[in-house]
Amino acid sequence: MTPSVENAIAAGADLLASSSESAKLDAQVLLLNILQKPRSYLFTWPEKQLTDEQYQAFQCACERRLQGEPVSHITGCREFWSLQFEVNPTTLIPRPDTETLVELALECKVPKNAKVLDLGTGTGAIALALGSEMPSWDIIAVDRIDDAVALAKRNQERLAINNVTVEQSNWFSALKNKKFDLIVTNPPYIEHDDVHLHQGDVRFEPLSALVADDAGLADIKQIITQSRDYLLSSGYLLIEHGFEQSAAVRHILNKMAFINVSTVKDLGNNDRVTFGQWP
Repeated sequence: MTPSVENAIAAGADLLASSSESAKLDAQVLLLNILQKPRSYLFTWPEKQLTDEQYQAFQCACERRLQGEPVSHITGCREFWSLQFEVNPTTLIPRPDTETLVELALECKVPKNAKVLDLGTGTGAIALALGSEMPSWDIIAVDRIDDAVALAKRNQERLAINNVTVEQSNWFSALKNKKFDLIVTNPPYIEHDDVHLHQGDVRFEPLSALVADDAGLADIKQIITQSRDYLLSSGYLLIEHGFEQSAAVRHILNKMAFINVSTVKDLGNNDRVTFGQWP
């Protein structure tokens, strides 16, 4: 006899307890994905018995999670900025910390019809979150990876956020003669020998989206240097980075003649986004 919804979640949470700090939540998300039901279903129908097919699928999903595979890769989706994004192993999984970048971008004093660029868009999460909030903005989202571009385009089409255009570009390479009021980016910023690369969900994500040379600052330096040719006067550059890199990023921005340079903390009170304006 297959278990009820409530008992299946309890069993899944017990199984995952040794490998996940959010075992019960993981079990709930995995089961709801299989059932294709909203979260309220857990409280409305806890006694509902699973079918054999549903229970087998749930057991398989829990085993994958037990091996460390991210929940978002198992379900194929992740919520960011209250939007549902398709995700896969070709890009980073959108994280709550990155919402700090979105919040800061929305606070920037830019024209109503601002031209905005998202560098290294991945799933398209940042660009599409901004597009959903500011339909008058004209947003270009770029990535150098073919699969990431295809993924971001699918998310853009499914969410029907029509002021975002997704293009292929290695940073600024395909953006000749374009100028922007606002450039946002969450580039690779982890050092090659960082121990966190071998822990948790990060093990299943592409190194190309995580790791950078020069103590994790190589891509950040390139973006800051090149962005000067693509920013309009008083335009903003916002960069997400590691919590120990804020002083280095501020130094680079100041050295490159940016003004009003400052750092903003995320919800965990860690330095997360540093920004500056082009004079």
